Amino acid sequence: MTPVPQFELLSRECDRMASLTPTCLGLPVPSMPGWTVEKLIRHVSFVHRIAVAALETPASEGMAKVVGAVTKPGRGPQVLDDYRESAARMLAAYRAVDPTREVATWAGIDSAGYWIRRQLHEVTVHRFDAQDAIYECGGAEPESADPVGAADAIVEWAEQFLTRFPVEKLSAVAGRTVHLHTDDGTDAELFLDFTGDEVAVSRLHRKGDVALRGSAQNLMLTVWRRRPLDGLDIVGDRAVAQALYDGIQI
Repeated sequence: MTPVPQFELLSRECDRMASLTPTCLGLPVPSMPGWTVEKLIRHVSFVHRIAVAALETPASEGMAKVVGAVTKPGRGPQVLDDYRESAARMLAAYRAVDPTREVATWAGIDSAGYWIRRQLHEVTVHRFDAQDAIYECGGAEPESADPVGAADAIVEWAEQFLTRFPVEKLSAVAGRTVHLHTDDGTDAELFLDFTGDEVAVSRLHRKGDVALRGSAQNLMLTVWRRRPLDGLDIVGDRAVAQALYDGIQI
């Protein structure tokens, strides 16, 4: 997935987050114990501000300098206005930037397109968090994610996060392999290999010790621990799937 369609989806997801109402701010977030919707919105606003600061800071100065330049949003009912302002500023900045421009990122120096993708998946998952909180209290079900965007979120989770996860924390899946496969026409396939000294991820169709299959949305929400494993089709050693689910807390 390229930066242009990612940006279009990011704009849509920001609109969804911005449409939340003050009445939901005090609701607990089921997937994030101890968090309220207000705290969640403040977090996403802060992350959007980091993405803007990454454009304003020389890439060579790194993320510590980027984060140090960002002011945290305040508390209270104004968090929604703060979010709308932060999102609008971020979208304007990334609409104007060359996506190939080098910037500081959490993965070292990369292109500005990194941040478009990261913000898309950040706000999508947290938008589900907020709408899940509303649904738990009798509100509407969460709006569906774009399938292609959700499939890309799975790839990002595996290639950008899982490969940097400390191997010593994955002893329960050491020596094992996992196959992820979307079954909704998005055709995302990933082979997760825990047999070496580092986690290896490839976009291959290979048989693993266990296969996890589901729609891109369900698989995305499951790898990010927003949905239980039971929502997926599990073929093979379920214990490996459970160990992966329990062990990868990013």
